[in-house]
Amino acid sequence: MGFKQLNKNDIQEIITGLHSETASLSDPKTKDIFNTLLNVIDKLYSEIESLKEQNQQLKDEVNCLKGEQRKPTIKANSQPSDHSSEKERKENDDLSNEEKKGKNKRQRKPKLATVKIDREQICPIDKSTLPQDAQSKGYSDIVIQDIKIITDNVKYRREVYYSPSTHKTYLAELPADVAGKGEYGVGIRSLIPLLKSECHLSERSILGFFQNFGIEISSATISNLWTKGYTDFHQEKAAIFEAGLLSTCYQQIDDTGARVKGQNYYTQILCNPFYSAYFTTPRKDRLTVLDVFMNFAPRQFLYNSEAISLLDSFKLAKKTRQAIDETLEKDRAYDEKLFNFLLGLIKLGPQQRTRVMEACAIAAYREQKENPVIKILMCDDAPQFKLLTEELTLCWIHDGRHYKKLNPVVPLHKTLRDEFLTKYWLYYQQLKDYKKTPDPNKTIELTQQFEALFSTRTGYQQLDDRIAKTREKRKELLLVLKYLELPLHNNASELGARVQARARDISLHTMSEDGTKIKDTFMTISQTAKKLGVRTYDYIRDRVSGELKLPSLAQLIHEKSQGDFVATL
Repeated sequence: MGFKQLNKNDIQEIITGLHSETASLSDPKTKDIFNTLLNVIDKLYSEIESLKEQNQQLKDEVNCLKGEQRKPTIKANSQPSDHSSEKERKENDDLSNEEKKGKNKRQRKPKLATVKIDREQICPIDKSTLPQDAQSKGYSDIVIQDIKIITDNVKYRREVYYSPSTHKTYLAELPADVAGKGEYGVGIRSLIPLLKSECHLSERSILGFFQNFGIEISSATISNLWTKGYTDFHQEKAAIFEAGLLSTCYQQIDDTGARVKGQNYYTQILCNPFYSAYFTTPRKDRLTVLDVFMNFAPRQFLYNSEAISLLDSFKLAKKTRQAIDETLEKDRAYDEKLFNFLLGLIKLGPQQRTRVMEACAIAAYREQKENPVIKILMCDDAPQFKLLTEELTLCWIHDGRHYKKLNPVVPLHKTLRDEFLTKYWLYYQQLKDYKKTPDPNKTIELTQQFEALFSTRTGYQQLDDRIAKTREKRKELLLVLKYLELPLHNNASELGARVQARARDISLHTMSEDGTKIKDTFMTISQTAKKLGVRTYDYIRDRVSGELKLPSLAQLIHEKSQGDFVATL
């Protein structure tokens, strides 16, 4: 064999040939040596592929520094490997075969029940075309949906009176919905948030939209209205968030990238079935996530038994722990300024200082009464989400992705991976069935099945290591056996993150703190309104006009979570 560069197919062909030749081996020791070599090949192949990717990234960075172009991204003719676990999850959905068969058919919902009829028009028949014995049988109705966009520019002629005796001029008041609101009415001021948060239009596109209908407005005015004209809605967001935290015993969280004035930021998404809330922050560490939980109330720190227990888990040096005990008063709450001053008296490295702050901030969060405390947090396995809440539950879909990311070059190993994934999703299906029909006896059985499944040894070393890691998360993955209301996956927060990603694709970044804050606020209102079955535009207009005829989204969250929700919109 020459020394030509081998691709994945070449390696697989060679290994398949060797495997067929060694299939008749009877010596167990020889077989073990052969299996060890296959694992080494797979591991080396994975490392080489990873190094190739890193090397290309470094080359691209060097080219950028030299003012040259990165390597172009050319999509392959074949479909790339899919690391998502959605396909397997859906294939093992809890629908019967008949239901699955019906699900593939397009389901059309009746529209007449929900379509608002603005006017009726009778279409008469030409009676001269009818036979003499034709009898009237009423009407056959059809609804044609259409929309008209028209201007409603109003010239208000305000009466003016002058009193010589008082030397004063008296001017009639404008209507309440436009008084003191500038030169643009409720319709325009309601459309801007909808076009930004729901339609993800850039300000330039919004400008073009208005100009197409003869509205004289500038991009600067749109920007100013967007960033400074809706400050009352921040309180709406705060109320939504508080109601959402109270609506279930668990919350789901995820984060995604954001850009603010050219800098990398992160948008945190907290949600459950009743709401979604967005918070853009410069960091995504544990203290920042706690700030989000507290809706950015001033940080508090508490050195109590819970904080001490957390510090034990962080395994700080004994000398450091002693200095902390001597400096911090037990069971006393500190504000951030005083706490930082006291920590400055102790010789702490940056990481040690962060751990002390995290432990005391978590203890203070769990003890405070001003904001609802999250009992259970559903998330991926990111470290910043751990230790914050009393209990943590993990996403089965995220865990399944790790198996899909295994890219074995040995055909046998690919077969072993696929066979294990089939068992993985069958077990997932049993958990879904248990949620529908819980049985205390089944809890023990499912726990035992988990132990058996994730104690499997396949001989494919990377797969066995992955299985062992899943087994270590048994408590977090099986918390659903204790709390039936918990979802098995974190798709809700991931879908929420896609909304932010779409806005980032359109607008690239926000340019100010006000712009970032209003973007988060209206994303929260828009996505929460969708979950509650409320039309976003109707709700925004109701608030912008000051009519306040519609119930608040916070109130609807409370009613729906209590089972008393009645859809009136």
